[in-house]
Amino acid sequence: MDENRAELMEILEETRPEIDFETETALIDDQLLDSFDIISIVSEINDAFDISINVNDLLPENFNSVDAILALIRKLQEE
Repeated sequence: MDENRAELMEILEETRPEIDFETETALIDDQLLDSFDIISIVSEINDAFDISINVNDLLPENFNSVDAILALIRKLQEE
């Protein structure tokens, strides 16, 4: 598991320990994460990865799975 993934998993599991983030692919679509969870997760991600997720990035497809969130993090790190 790469370092970014491990750090992201830690953030997600601290926010919602009851969700299996490794297998879940519809975190938003299935309403497993609510808006408060997303705000908390985005804040933690911004700090942990030294990026800035803006309102235009707050799309369900960017937060439905760990892989989608990691792709967003990588994209923002490259900008």
